Amino acid sequence: MTRLLTNKRNKKSGGNKRPYSLEQRILHIFTNNPTYAYGYKAIHSKAGRRSYDAEEVVEAVNNLCQKGHITRNKGNRFQLTAGKEQAPAAKEAAKSGNTSRKLIEGTVDMTSTGNAYIVSEHAERDIYVPASKLKGAFDGDRVKIRAGMRRGGRRPEGEVVEIVERSKSVFTGIVKIASKFALFIPDTNLPLNLYLPMSKINGAKDGNKVLVRIAEWSEDGKKPIAEVVEVLGMPGENNAEMLSIVANRGFPLQFPDEVMAQAENIPDAIDPEEIARRRNFKGITTFTIDPIDAKDFDDALSVQQLPNGNWEIGVHIADVTHYVTEGSALDKEGYKRATSVYLVDRVIPMFPEKLSNLVCSLRPNEDKLCFSAVFEITNEAEVVKQWFGKTLIHSIRRFHYAEAQEILDTGKGDYAAELQTLNNLAKKLRAKRMEAGSIDFGSDEVKFVLDETGKPIEVKVKVMHDSNRLIEDFMLLANRSVAAFMNTRPEKVPFVNRTHNLPDVEKLVEFKRLAADFGYEMKIDTPEQISQSLNQLLQQVQGKPEQHLLETLAIRSMAKAAYSTHNIGHYGLAFPHYTHFTSPIRRYPDVMVHRILHQYLTDKNIVNRNIEDLEKKCEHTSIMERKAMEAERESVKYKQVEYLSERLGQEFEGVISGVANFGFWVELSDNKCEGLVRISSVIDDTYFFDEKQHAFVGYNKGKRYQLGAKVRVRIVSTDLHARTIDFDVV
Repeated sequence: MTRLLTNKRNKKSGGNKRPYSLEQRILHIFTNNPTYAYGYKAIHSKAGRRSYDAEEVVEAVNNLCQKGHITRNKGNRFQLTAGKEQAPAAKEAAKSGNTSRKLIEGTVDMTSTGNAYIVSEHAERDIYVPASKLKGAFDGDRVKIRAGMRRGGRRPEGEVVEIVERSKSVFTGIVKIASKFALFIPDTNLPLNLYLPMSKINGAKDGNKVLVRIAEWSEDGKKPIAEVVEVLGMPGENNAEMLSIVANRGFPLQFPDEVMAQAENIPDAIDPEEIARRRNFKGITTFTIDPIDAKDFDDALSVQQLPNGNWEIGVHIADVTHYVTEGSALDKEGYKRATSVYLVDRVIPMFPEKLSNLVCSLRPNEDKLCFSAVFEITNEAEVVKQWFGKTLIHSIRRFHYAEAQEILDTGKGDYAAELQTLNNLAKKLRAKRMEAGSIDFGSDEVKFVLDETGKPIEVKVKVMHDSNRLIEDFMLLANRSVAAFMNTRPEKVPFVNRTHNLPDVEKLVEFKRLAADFGYEMKIDTPEQISQSLNQLLQQVQGKPEQHLLETLAIRSMAKAAYSTHNIGHYGLAFPHYTHFTSPIRRYPDVMVHRILHQYLTDKNIVNRNIEDLEKKCEHTSIMERKAMEAERESVKYKQVEYLSERLGQEFEGVISGVANFGFWVELSDNKCEGLVRISSVIDDTYFFDEKQHAFVGYNKGKRYQLGAKVRVRIVSTDLHARTIDFDVV
């Protein structure tokens, strides 16, 4: 894990959710000042340094530039594109900083002190609201405020007059029961205490970890009254802690009765008339390759040689949309969740298990309905023909990755020739992608071995083998081919793209300077030069002391991928068109892509998706994807802390993975667990923080603790509740 330090205001977890686009906010700045040219830093300042990270601002500016709203001038300065008129919303935004007492709608961005800032697309600056004037609003809530200037002409201040929409109504914590009343102690800080009447504890016992919801508010809006909706268990129990992590990220723990009823009513058998409408791949060698513990098999591969010597490769994807009708309770729940969540010990599925693990899952020796991308490929991995459509398949073998890899290594085993053919083609596809500028960032993932109670007893580092990459390469082929097909239709059909913008220019310049200190030359004048230089550097640093430092900083310079109707390509993969088509069991964007593609293939005249509605769905699924990633990371962190809590006093080798002005983080080499060394605990010298070098340097002895450096540490303490680990340098 790598640390990216930002200058955001001190906020509690989950407080940075903003329903409105940062791009929209930045565009208002330019439309209000159409003759001005701004650099990244000036834009960041006007957008709100306390509300947005620098990399978010750079990514948004680059997006606006790609879309033609603003133009890049010399010296990386930006100006409103000529001919773009000032929008009415921007004119309103220009008025929002005056003494007018009009109502402004925005999102609560709360600080750890309980005070807040209201982030609004109708205001150039965030509007300060003291805790006493929040009227019970929580972090992330959508509110209406009455704003005016503070005394002395300082930044505007407001008061909440209406809560438009609650961002969160359920919370996890511990119940403490006295003789006549109950207390709720939340897992995360809340600006108000939740009142929990004894009549609403619903069987909870003293000390239980519970999930509560806000049932009602007192008449003055100051006292939230809660009720227990689920008893999760006791603090420290594996099940209780894992469920808490999921619930705190906004994912439901159970499916509504209506959703479960719809899922259970789906027939197991396939209608013969449906089979007759599809291209039949039964009889063609077809199999799946997945993790050993997987149950939701999204994809299968078929392979056969054609009479002309070419290969027909079928990428077959579970046909979820055949079973999930648009607008149904199942569909609405899938959209709400937007993704499955993969924790250390379980999966919280996007759809009920009847679909995800049974009806839709491409299990071996069963007929299954698929939506397929079929390619005719030469021996040199050139695609000469492609076909998309609904199919019927019958997988004859389920491999897990280690099994498939052993067959690739030995040349012996089930379907060895077919596996070897797929692997050879995948390697050639990969080589073409890398030659085109795809960036190959290696990343380590960990897998915990748990005992029967969920306690971690061993940590293993996952290794990417050819069998993993084989599947990855054919999924990439299907995803980019579907995207290219849809994005080049003359009808200009609104579509869901998986986009990845250009890297952060300022970070790249800093990275180039630091790489030069180690003797590596980088060219960053064009996107092509950047990808070529990065790939060359990533190869050159392998096995060298500076490897971890430079790999870490290279990753930090990259933008975040997201879903959007605006196609700007996928920079990291070097694809001009890219989408997600291959995992509809666990990703809702793939469901949207399946529907749009099928509608177009069936009758291109009936594709009438509203692009604004589709963009909102893209934004929602992007947000939920990040929440799922946060939950997954937190579950890993919890198990890391739990694992090391049994090893206090032990020493480990590690690498410095992050540096801040109060200390540095160390990632242990054997198990990838990460903890903090507070610089105050390093007493052999007085150290100063060199921010540009990502290092602490001793005044007297010159000793350095730099990002990427190897260090030996001792485990001093752990805190499961806070998810923290403290080390001392040995």
